[in-house]
Amino acid sequence: MGLLSFILGLAGCDQQRINELEEGVATEADVRARFGEPEQIWEARDMASLPMPGAAAEPGARTLEYNRQPAGQVNYMITIAPDGKMSALRQVLTPQNFAKVLPGMSMEQVRKMLGKPMKVTTYALKRETHYDWRYLNPPSTPMIFTVVFDADLRVLGTGSVDEESVNPRR
Repeated sequence: MGLLSFILGLAGCDQQRINELEEGVATEADVRARFGEPEQIWEARDMASLPMPGAAAEPGARTLEYNRQPAGQVNYMITIAPDGKMSALRQVLTPQNFAKVLPGMSMEQVRKMLGKPMKVTTYALKRETHYDWRYLNPPSTPMIFTVVFDADLRVLGTGSVDEESVNPRR
């Protein structure tokens, strides 16, 4: 119960932070004042290889990654345009984004799309590596999305399971 309260509290704090930022008005300093230091900063050239990168691939843009894994169920990518203003704030752990993860994609591309995973598991004998992210399937079903990579860290496949089937409550 304590973990659930923490997660809900964290989600509430994020929503307040998001409400305080306006696209085209908020600056990178405003974003950092509300969210802190990002997990990762991606330059425009880093994001250009993604399916439909949008403003994140505009020359001079930077994307700040704010990870809420392993306890949370969201990851945010906040794009700062070349003029220093926030041009996009996206929660990236969604079924729509998961559908863009296709066989053959590199681990780096997936990481730039979804942010840092909650867990990475290597299966040496199978020569596979699994990346897992926690998310909420609308409206409120806790799920785990898994990407399976081959030995060259290329996507073999993906899947989602209800988190309750992996971590049953006692």
